[in-house]
Amino acid sequence: MKINKVLLFCLAVSSPTLVFGLGIRLPDQDAFATGRGEAFVATADNPSAIYYNPAGISQLPGQNIRAGFYGVYLNSHYSASGASINTRDSVQAVPQIYYTIGLTNLPLTFGLGVYAPYGLALKWPDNAPFTPVGKKGSLTYLTINPVVSWQVCSNFSIAAGPTINYGDLDLNQDPFPGTEFRFKGNNWSAGFTAGALWQPCSKIFLGASYRSESRMNFNGEATAAGFAPILLSSNTTANIPFPQNIVGGISYRPTPDWNVEFDADWTDWHALKTVSLASTPLGPQTLVFNWQSSMFYEFGVTRYFDKGWHVSGGYIFSENSVPNATFNPIVPDSDRHIWSLGIGRRYKKFSWDVTYQFAWGPSRTISNATVPALLANGNYEYTSHALSVSAGYHF
Repeated sequence: MKINKVLLFCLAVSSPTLVFGLGIRLPDQDAFATGRGEAFVATADNPSAIYYNPAGISQLPGQNIRAGFYGVYLNSHYSASGASINTRDSVQAVPQIYYTIGLTNLPLTFGLGVYAPYGLALKWPDNAPFTPVGKKGSLTYLTINPVVSWQVCSNFSIAAGPTINYGDLDLNQDPFPGTEFRFKGNNWSAGFTAGALWQPCSKIFLGASYRSESRMNFNGEATAAGFAPILLSSNTTANIPFPQNIVGGISYRPTPDWNVEFDADWTDWHALKTVSLASTPLGPQTLVFNWQSSMFYEFGVTRYFDKGWHVSGGYIFSENSVPNATFNPIVPDSDRHIWSLGIGRRYKKFSWDVTYQFAWGPSRTISNATVPALLANGNYEYTSHALSVSAGYHF
């Protein structure tokens, strides 16, 4: 999805321009929902509701399983003073799988989801004027999310469940020729999700979901080679906040053939103020981000046809989260426009969906960057192309 709304880690040391980063928030966790511009919190009618709004699984009788992936190609473009540079080509895929089971004698439905809400990477080429010689960076972030939904009455459900999160972070950078700095760490963290789904009348559905903040205290080792005759290393930690977010939406269904929804998705990026490396071979380090909370405004529509076919379209406007004063080219944040188009079919037991998504970030001019990348001033544009595929089976 978009680079600015998710956590691209910039772990730096006080030596000039040692900066590296990776990772993004990924709200694209199901092909049908992505086809609707992620406007799904008030629809939530397949097992991916575990992620979007767990109260929605009360709509699913029996046993259901759904799996898929989100594959994305990312590109950021920089231009200034005659220079024109693109990030290195990067095609990445993110999987997800969901399972639900509804009880026959109680108004309870249980679910289990495994998905990757953060991950991926962004890398500028070695000749970029604002970066040192980059090597690699990777983040693996997986969430295990059991939930239980209670159908309080025929038109109202609530749900909640814990999130168990595992993160593995590996960052490698050459700040100067003949030198290398690397941080590698991993850990577990916990949080929770909750949701509600209400149908006040036959044509209107209201939905809301909440995901708590989860702080990952990465434990690992920082090493520095080439700064001294011997390899320097030290055990260290990096405490990273993965922010809370709240989504609310309304689905309007004038006939059984149409579903139109609007959602507002708020992410508390204000929680990302500073990130500290407790100890490195070059001493303790503190990074200032001072990001600002931001919104996704999501609009989606689905048209249902005979024989189980459906077509969806969606649009998202995503607000900028990073102020000019703390801009970094590893986090080339800007307002984003995101369009999607999906098609799918539901059979008696089986279903599938395929969605194409395009994102564009208009040119953003930076003229007062104060981050370690001292030559970050210039113009930045962003594009991405993504394909999402999901398939499900009802037992």
